[in-house]
Amino acid sequence: MIARNANIDLNLLTALDALLEEESVTAAADRLGLSGPAMSRALGRIRRTLGDPVLVRAGRHMVPTPRALEIRARVRQVVEAAHGVLAPSAPADPADLSRVFTITANDLCVTAVGPRLVARAATEAPGVVLRFLGESHVDVPVLRDGVADLELGVIDSLEPEIRTEELFTERGVAVVREGHPLTTGKLTVRRYADAPHLNFTRRGRLTGPIDAALAAHGLRRRVIATVPTFAASLMMIRDSDAVGLANERTAASTVRALGLRTLPVPLDLPAMSMAMAWHPRQEADAGHIWLRGLVRRAIAEVIGAASAPERS
Repeated sequence: MIARNANIDLNLLTALDALLEEESVTAAADRLGLSGPAMSRALGRIRRTLGDPVLVRAGRHMVPTPRALEIRARVRQVVEAAHGVLAPSAPADPADLSRVFTITANDLCVTAVGPRLVARAATEAPGVVLRFLGESHVDVPVLRDGVADLELGVIDSLEPEIRTEELFTERGVAVVREGHPLTTGKLTVRRYADAPHLNFTRRGRLTGPIDAALAAHGLRRRVIATVPTFAASLMMIRDSDAVGLANERTAASTVRALGLRTLPVPLDLPAMSMAMAWHPRQEADAGHIWLRGLVRRAIAEVIGAASAPERS
């Protein structure tokens, strides 16, 4: 058995990992710093080794085969473990870090906290690259599988080993365009319920805590659309009479920049807990400890700026 496996090139695992994540020969080549022909040759060798095409053409794109989907998480784990074995220990000084950290978060978090994270990282650790990934519409174990180093936002993972830390709690506020009918007069529960509503939800849900709170008043709202991102919801709100929802503090600067208005929701809505989560294998990693501290400092700045009185 040992002799049969001795000729396997372990570099193919790195190539396979890149191909399975990017689902593109060109993108995988760019990620690994290889030429297109070199990556194509690597894919050919992978196909011969596995006895499976791995990626097949579907229109203008390439899609993984069932076998590729079956092994993708294991390939990522093996590659990550190999990098952990071969990589030098993280330096104590962040200025000496040379590393890519992958953070998964919805676009509200990226928009609100991302600029400060990037700015702070550039100052404290110029060799660090922050790679942001959007949330999926389905729950996937991105931390367990090593796809991401950190998750930011509303953490609802059911994986028992995942470490979580609450960063702050937020209150939801209504978001409308300037001059919206709800900006004049008292915003009652009835007026709020009667307005057309827009949801942003990665899962495409049509109902949520607002509906439960309205039901307690014997009322229902009319949801006219759902969109997967916060940014898309703001664009639609800006050009319609739809009412959206945003976090009061972390979304404040984005809402103001688009010339939108926020209004108190006339309902007793549950507070939203914003947290960060990571896998225990990175608990004691010096670079990851720095990253978690970076997030805490950036969050404190965002909350502080939102809470400060506006200058006239």
